Amino acid sequence: MRMRTQSIWAAFFLVCFVAIPVIAAQFIIPYEVGGFILGASIHKFKDKVNLSSRMNVRYQEFLYEVEINPLRHFKSGLIAVGNCSDPDKIVQIKLKYADSRKGFYRELLKRFKARFGLPTEYKDDPLGLYNILKWHFIDENQNQIDLVLQHKMQAETEKIDNIVKMILVTQMEKEQDCFLEKKRRTDPAKKQAESRKMPNLITDWDLLIPK
Repeated sequence: MRMRTQSIWAAFFLVCFVAIPVIAAQFIIPYEVGGFILGASIHKFKDKVNLSSRMNVRYQEFLYEVEINPLRHFKSGLIAVGNCSDPDKIVQIKLKYADSRKGFYRELLKRFKARFGLPTEYKDDPLGLYNILKWHFIDENQNQIDLVLQHKMQAETEKIDNIVKMILVTQMEKEQDCFLEKKRRTDPAKKQAESRKMPNLITDWDLLIPK
């Protein structure tokens, strides 16, 4: 009886010992990858990026992007930076790993799960051209941070890639709100005129339909 009790307690402590790291891993909130840190000033990393490559993000004028310099284990990358509310604050990090193999992606995924738990979202292409996994986090300051791991297979016009992306969602929304408010203040008349526009009547559908 005594040996049975000891076995039960031993099994209980073994389960706790194994489970604790898994549970703790789910509460790790990432802020950094490749030496870049979300929320930090881009100028802190001026030796790691090409500031002359600065270009506004299309359809997201509240952000600009700069390319990274050659970096160990990564073949390329773009850092998106705030352009309105908090200029020069990093809001997104997107890096392509130097190793594009599917096996490397599987190893990455295993390590991601060990550190962050199971992904919140999973997307794949019916044709098998990509796999995308997402984790969503909320830190103690109520900032939302999204983490994305993607494997992109060979297509006709694209190469195989393994990609990691981190987004400071709360700050990105703040930058967007700032940009829209500034645009509204600087040109309210244009906004009112656009709101009164009537949709154009389409008289030649042949131009709109592929042939």
